[in-house]
Formats: sequence, structure tokens, C-alpha cells
Amino acid sequence: MKHYLLSVVTPSEAEPPSPEALEQIRRNVHGFHQELQQAGAWVFAGGLSSPTAATVVRAKDGDTLLTDGPYIEGKEYLGGLCIIKAPDLDAALDWGRKAARAITLPIEVRPFEGEAEG
Repeated sequence: MKHYLLSVVTPSEAEPPSPEALEQIRRNVHGFHQELQQAGAWVFAGGLSSPTAATVVRAKDGDTLLTDGPYIEGKEYLGGLCIIKAPDLDAALDWGRKAARAITLPIEVRPFEGEAEG
């Protein structure tokens, strides 16, 4: 089995969902995670704080420099992730479709490098 990253693509300028809609999304995501676990595809999943909570650590001249806040500003950011096991890209894309329906945001599906298919 190959590992894949399902990334939640979160728009920076979007209005947050209403509390009712957010609760429904949480239930949908919980159901999605349970389905992954029952299928043996679950590895790890979690939501992330906004980029404003980030600290960037950069190596420079043998030392490190810490910078608060996002390093790159963009229209979208990584809002969460799920690492899954799937036999191939088609199966991973099926999980990505389910994730997109549960989360209601775009999902980017990417294989980890250096792992053989199957």
C-alpha cells in the first residue's frame, strides 16, 4: 500500500460557515474518518490552525531565525490533512472525493515520494 496526503485547501478570504453548518461538517468528517478506519486506510488526520498561528523556522549562516506568522501569503492555505493508505492513485482519489463531500472544501491528493505502488 502506498501512502497519500489528502490536503484540505482552505480559502483565506472565505467567510467561516455558520455554527450549524460547521457542526454538520464535523459530523460528516467524523463519519469519513470512521469509514477510513473501517477500511484499513486510516493513518492520521487533523485540522490546522490558521497561518497567523504559524512560526517559520529558517536556517541561516549556521543559526536559525524564527518569524511569526505565515511566510507566504496566498489566497488559500493548508487547513488540515489526512494521511491514508491506498493500493493506487485511483483508490486515493476515491477517498479524496469522499473527503471533499464531507469537508465541503477542495481536497488535493498527493502521493508520498519514494514509495512503490501496490
